[in-house]
Amino acid sequence: MMLLLLPISRLSLILTAVSAFVPSSVPKANPRTTASSFELVPTPSSTTALYSAPASVAARAVAVVGGAALAATAGVKLVLDRPSRTYDRERNTVAQEYDAWADDGILEYYWGEHIHLGYYSPDDMAGGYKKKNFIQAKYDFIDEMMKFGGIDPADYESAGAKVLDVGCGFGGTSRYLAKKLGPKSDVTGITLSPKQVQRGTELAAEQGVGDNTNFMVMDALKMEFPDDTFDIVWACESGEHMPDKKAYINEMMRVLKPGGKFVMACWSQRDDSVVPFTKKDKRDLQYLYEEWTHPYFISIQDFKKLIDDTGVMNEVKTADWVNETIASWRHSIWVGVFDPRGWIFKPRKYIKCFRDAYCLERMHRAFKRGLMQYGMWA
Repeated sequence: MMLLLLPISRLSLILTAVSAFVPSSVPKANPRTTASSFELVPTPSSTTALYSAPASVAARAVAVVGGAALAATAGVKLVLDRPSRTYDRERNTVAQEYDAWADDGILEYYWGEHIHLGYYSPDDMAGGYKKKNFIQAKYDFIDEMMKFGGIDPADYESAGAKVLDVGCGFGGTSRYLAKKLGPKSDVTGITLSPKQVQRGTELAAEQGVGDNTNFMVMDALKMEFPDDTFDIVWACESGEHMPDKKAYINEMMRVLKPGGKFVMACWSQRDDSVVPFTKKDKRDLQYLYEEWTHPYFISIQDFKKLIDDTGVMNEVKTADWVNETIASWRHSIWVGVFDPRGWIFKPRKYIKCFRDAYCLERMHRAFKRGLMQYGMWA
């Protein structure tokens, strides 16, 4: 957004400079008809020429500058539309990206402890989403996801619960669940990022939940836990990065105790079984896959079928929370505009920040037009 505004500001400066050379009025000649002091009297056509010559120069300058601005904007868009972080399992690009985000601190500065979208009620939207605290929206999301999954802290007060947070990020949700479910509960978070494990462990100690939280580097597709280990399996926005969605679901079902609670949230592409994707849809999806190192997305219905096929769950409940979460994309951009301290002193990260802001906007548009959906399962 800022990049697109830059040529316009430059154009206004140049137009101001050009206008300084265009006279606001042309002095009239003083005709004399005596032979001794004969002077040429300007005709209407010559007067018009005096006006039109500078004006035509200004018009050409405006055209040139305008064309250059449009070309520059198109060039910037062309660069931004070319994905820069394609998924590669062999190179472990997911871990590399999250390690980089953990190191530069920008994501944690703005998103806090929670690397997932926020929840915005109809009242929040009616009052203006930017008025809502961006971090509080993420806590509200966890509370609503607990309700969706039928997870009531009162049920675990006496015996506690063993909880698995699949794709835990900095561990914000893991720590929040540990506090909500009480000291008798034990929460384990797994991630591919060693830096996230380190940061999550530090924050757990600072917040007094170091004894009942544990963070591990582990592949969610090949978990090291025995069968039937956890009372609750929680997965929030981790399925997007999984190259094998079937193995992802199968592993979570394997480690879930009989009668346990399972709840998952994941960005999903719309079901194309009835209305196939257009060429534009496919191009847009490819960008969304590759810019933030996703292998691919699947639909809400496809994930439900994978869960059903395991035979572990009873009737699976699904929902599309696009209305409750869509404000997060642009809110993410605005918090960086309103408070630039998180990135302004890190010039080496400027390009990455602009790319992320551009991708956030494209995500917003994809969700708004229905190409993407926000899937929920329990």
